[in-house]
Amino acid sequence: MFVDEAIVELKAGDGGDGCLAFRREKYIAMGGPYGGNGGRGANIIFKADSGLNTLVDFRYNKLIKGKHGGNGLGKGMHGKAAEDVVLKVPMGTTITNLDTGEIIADLVNNGDEVIAAKGGRGGRGNMAFATQSNPAPKYAENGEPGEELKVKLELKLLADVGLVGKPSVGKSTIISKISASKPKIADYPFTTLRPNLGVVRVGDGRSFVVADLPGLIKGASEGTGLGDKFLKHIERTRVIAHVIDMSGYANDPYEDYNVINEELNKFDENLLKKPQIIIANKMDTEKAKENLEKFKQKVNKEIFEISAIKNEGLDKVIYKLADLLDTIPKTNLYDTKKFSSHKVYKFKEEKPYQITKENDTFVITGDEIIKLFKMSRLDTDEAILRFSNKLKKLGVDDELREMGAKEGDTVKILDFEFEFKE
Repeated sequence: MFVDEAIVELKAGDGGDGCLAFRREKYIAMGGPYGGNGGRGANIIFKADSGLNTLVDFRYNKLIKGKHGGNGLGKGMHGKAAEDVVLKVPMGTTITNLDTGEIIADLVNNGDEVIAAKGGRGGRGNMAFATQSNPAPKYAENGEPGEELKVKLELKLLADVGLVGKPSVGKSTIISKISASKPKIADYPFTTLRPNLGVVRVGDGRSFVVADLPGLIKGASEGTGLGDKFLKHIERTRVIAHVIDMSGYANDPYEDYNVINEELNKFDENLLKKPQIIIANKMDTEKAKENLEKFKQKVNKEIFEISAIKNEGLDKVIYKLADLLDTIPKTNLYDTKKFSSHKVYKFKEEKPYQITKENDTFVITGDEIIKLFKMSRLDTDEAILRFSNKLKKLGVDDELREMGAKEGDTVKILDFEFEFKE
């Protein structure tokens, strides 16, 4: 089954919790802190694989979760890092953060990979907090939460030439004659329901990849017919081969030509900037010559006359496409320099928290505050004091006072409530 789009939720693994422990051994006085750090949570990685040509594996797998890192242990033992989740996708897959609309990665080459969601770091055990002023800290950290986001996977085929045109103009017949591709061919519209790829070998040793795209009709860019579902596959092509049915049995060739170009322009105006050759097909039919002359009076461009069903005139088309491709360098659809091995876009905030008042309760929200809270183990007085001092340094206490908070008022972070103290 050919699937070229999928939306999945990613939840990277949380870091393991740090350990709160002390060294208690015979003959070792003042053993001190002995809790190890937690291990890193699993990253979620997408990797391009040349052996895949569809995103069908993600059609029903809508939630992908990484495992947690191992917890730290006593005797200074650190937790084990979780094994990364590597998800293989076809070459040509674009990954977009749905929350921001920003592109995380464009995986074009075999082996390209990106960390789409980063696993949380392990929490520090109390060994890591020992200082001269506090040689025996009674607190440790929980693991950092792994990143969570929803992404859209979109496959845009890697082809040098894209065959476009109205339904039943003969695109599938053409690709079946010039390559080893065997698409379904029938005498009714929309026979082709998925793009077909074929490798064309020129007589002089050159070769290129052609994509036969399902037929387009008026309104395709807005979803009519097969809609814009397959228009995106033209974006990577270097040359567009526009196939026109010159028989005139179903439609006027010149009108068809304008309709397709209009839909390409509506979808992406850059498509019409690509080199385009015109292929006049079905020249073996009765009125084809007459229709071609009328077409030439309106379109002053080089036109290649063929009969795909009789395999006539295709050699000239093949050599023309090969010559054109020799002059057009291969370029990436996106600027890959801005992509790193790990890139997750997030909304920027002016400050790391927000405070709102709901009835008589002050509610603190914000990614940084939530992460700080989740990583804090509030099971000892020293840990609570440390968390309180961090809030004070971030300016939370001052803002609560400005909002009218008084001694004993309730402050809430997630489901945790505590009293405000001066």
